[in-house]
Amino acid sequence: MPEMGLSASPAPPELLLFSREGCHLCDEARDAIELVLDERRRSGRPIPPFRELDIATDPALEAAYRERIPVVALGDEHLELVIGARRLARLMERVLDGVAAA
Repeated sequence: MPEMGLSASPAPPELLLFSREGCHLCDEARDAIELVLDERRRSGRPIPPFRELDIATDPALEAAYRERIPVVALGDEHLELVIGARRLARLMERVLDGVAAA
């Protein structure tokens, strides 16, 4: 009979913000991300590790996202031109909390 042990919860996927210096929409997206992460932290829900990538530092990222930033990626999902906290919160609920999209 296989051993039945407690397994640790899998680590949440990384939350990525694809941005560029001087992009005011990217600044708004960063603020919205911090707001949503803070709310999740206060309510005890999983918090993904957060990293920002400047597309100007990578020609492939620049080509892929030039006209669509800010882009947020979490797991297999991507949101383009995202600046609103509500869309970010729903994304995290779907990916991290398993809440079905309405």
